[in-house]
Formats: sequence, C-alpha cells, structure tokens
Amino acid sequence: MMNENNELQRGLGARQMRMIALGGTIGVGLFMGATSTIKWTGPSVIFAYLIAGLFLFLVMRAMGEMVYLHPTSGSFANFASDYINPVAGYLTAWSNIFQWVVVGMSEVIAVGEYMNYWFPDLPQWIPGIIVVLLLAGANLVSVKAFGEFEFWFAMIKVVTIILMIIAGFGLIFFGLGNGGEAIGLSNLWSHGGFMPNGWIGFFFALSIVIGSYQGVELIGITAGETKDPQKNIKSAVNGVIWRILIFYIGAIFVIVTVYPWDELGNIGSPFVATFAKVGITFAAGLINFVVLTAAMSGCNSGIFSASRMTLNLSQKGMLPKFFRKVMKNGVPIWTVTAIAIGILIGALLNVILPLFIKGADSIFVYVYSASILPGMVPWFMILISHLRFRKNHSEEIKNHPFKMPGGAITNYITMAFFIMVLIGMLFNKETVVSVVIGIVFLGCMTLFYYLKGYHKLSDDQQI
Repeated sequence: MMNENNELQRGLGARQMRMIALGGTIGVGLFMGATSTIKWTGPSVIFAYLIAGLFLFLVMRAMGEMVYLHPTSGSFANFASDYINPVAGYLTAWSNIFQWVVVGMSEVIAVGEYMNYWFPDLPQWIPGIIVVLLLAGANLVSVKAFGEFEFWFAMIKVVTIILMIIAGFGLIFFGLGNGGEAIGLSNLWSHGGFMPNGWIGFFFALSIVIGSYQGVELIGITAGETKDPQKNIKSAVNGVIWRILIFYIGAIFVIVTVYPWDELGNIGSPFVATFAKVGITFAAGLINFVVLTAAMSGCNSGIFSASRMTLNLSQKGMLPKFFRKVMKNGVPIWTVTAIAIGILIGALLNVILPLFIKGADSIFVYVYSASILPGMVPWFMILISHLRFRKNHSEEIKNHPFKMPGGAITNYITMAFFIMVLIGMLFNKETVVSVVIGIVFLGCMTLFYYLKGYHKLSDDQQI
C-alpha cells in the first residue's frame, strides 16, 4: 500500500514476493519460446538453460549482496545512480519499463494464440484486449489484492510444470501412457546428435533462453518492502533461482526426450501434447488454460513492475506530475493505466505487423526478443554497481554473510558472457532487429535525459 506522500510501504509478504519473482520469470519464455530455442539447437538446449541460469544466479547474488546492506525499493535503479551515474539510474528505470511493456505484449500475443484452441475462428486481438483490461482492473483494486492474485496465478503454473515433469518421467522411464514401453533417452541423440546445428545454433538459442530468465530482478524491486529484508533477500535469491532452474531444465528435458526435436514444430504446445500422451486427453483443455494463466501471470507482473518504476521516475521529476496520483486504496492509477495501454498497443500490433512483415509466423520471436537488450541493462548495471559498491564498502564487506561467489572476477566473467550473447544476436537474422531496437531505444533515452536537463537536477531529485 502507499501513504499520502506517495511512498511505498511494506504491503506485500515474503511469500508473495517470491511468487511474484517466480511468476514473472516462468512465463511465455518457457511455454512458447522453448519451441524456437529447440529448433535452433536441438536437445543441447538443456545446457543453454543451465548455463544462462547459473550466470543469472551470479547476477542475483551481486544484487543480493548490495540489497542485504541497503534494502531499498527499485534497488537496482538506485544502485546505478549511486555507484555509476544518475543517467545510468534513469536508463535502468526506463529499460525496466520498456522490457516489461514488450514482455507484456508478447504475453498478450501468446494469449491470443492459446485461445485459438477453443475458438479457432476468433481474431487473436480480441482475447488480448480482454486480458489487458482484466489485469489492469486487478492491479487497480489494491496492491495487496494484486499480490494475492499473483500468488495463486503463479502457483497454478508451478504445479502444472511439476505434474508435467512427473508425467514426462513416467513416459521416459516407465512407459506410462505408451503401452508400458519406456521411451528412454534415445531422442536426445538419435536425430542428428545432441547438438545438431553445432555451436552456432547453440549461441543463437542463448538469446531467447536469456530472455526467458528476465524478471528474476523483480526481487530487487520488492526486496525493499519485505519485512526482515536481510533474512528474506537471502532465501528469495537462493530459493527462486534454483526453483526456476529446476522447472526450466526439468520441463525442457522432458520435451526434448519425449519428442524428436525436429518434429516439435508439428505438435503444437509440447505441454498439451505431453499430458495427452500419458492418457490425460480430457485434460488438454485444462492444460491449455494453465498455459493461458502463465501468460496472464507474466503480463500481470509486468504491469506491477513497470508501473512502480514509472511512479519512481515521476516522483523524481523525470515524468509528468499526474503520474504521482495515488488512489485511496494505495494504487498509482495513472502509471498502471499507462502501462496497460502500452501493452494493449502490442495486441493490436500483432494484427497489423503480419500485413507488412514477411514471415509473420515468427512474430513472437521478433516481439519477445526486442526486450532482451533493455532487459539485460539492469543486469549490467547491477554487476558494474557491485564493483563500485565493494570498493566503497570494503569494511562492511569483510564480514558480509551473503557475499558474491568469486568477487570481482565473477562480475567480469558474467558481463563477458552477456556481451557474447548480444554479439551472437547481431549475427542472427531473426534477432538482429531486436538488438538494433534496443540500441536505438537506449540512445534516444540518453539523448532525452540530457536535452531535458535532468543531469542538472539536485542529488535528492535523482533516482
């Protein structure tokens, strides 16, 4: 909730915090992006998710080390301002907003696609609009209501993934639903090998895989508002990333083991197909509903996160004053509305773009990957801020109970990995457009920052 001074209070519990981060991350990237990544790299996609997950864990630990000592709301934007430059904080906040609006768009596109299961003739933009209006309404009720809503949203998809992994293991090792004949592990290597498209395909897949993990830094936005932040930040950082790794790798392992990777494009949703295969055919509609819930959950987290960053910018004098308007129930009405409208435009773009862009079947990849570079900005800022933080707080670091493993060296290795992924994206015709969009966006926002004279604002006005 928020008080009269438009300041965030500790309205969300630790249980909700974890689920918001989990819900924001396990979204459309797993349920829809998996098919694209498997197409590029085959069964070795398992390692792509593992490698990306481990590097993200290190980013989370770097942020955890800072938040542990200085728990503030919207932490990584504040850290970027404090330890790098106020323009870095500004770009971080705007990258976060841009990322979540684009992710929200891709989730809305996903909703339209999944609704075709029940209504094949229904235009995809209609369910998109309905979902955005529904989620905007949920966010406007109250912060606490949103937290509870998201908790159960995320819970549904987490339980589904666990059941899918169990069903998949039953198929693979015990032949459950396959006449008692175990499928075994041969699909991992018998269709052109474990890495059929070589290292190039593997690197191409990494970009979408990295995108799948966007949202883990939500903990950084919410950490400043938990009760007992020291305790909760440790359990949230360590807990969430391992859960995500298990869910992602478990689900992807089942998909590439049960189905030949080169046939996945023909079966529709691998999740629906897996449940149908073990004999739960009547549940296919239910599974589709769950996947639909996942898309809505990701979009819901997006509205929450981006609206909070927008409010933060407005409070610092970097957005119009009317964005500071907070209703009696503690919800910033105009920031939530603005973000919802931004996402709604995405639903309409999904109708318009195919008319002008050849190969509209991969429209999801275009839209989703546009968020990858802005989504990585907070990670870079966390890692660079962390280097400065360690220098400035060398005494406090000595006895720090939640240190970053490997210290500064780990920071540089992680940044090198992210740069390598971005370079890989420039050589992939399906992702190069999105990197260029990201670069243009960051360039325009930097220019805007100086043209508006934000660099002249006093320190207490800066993020």
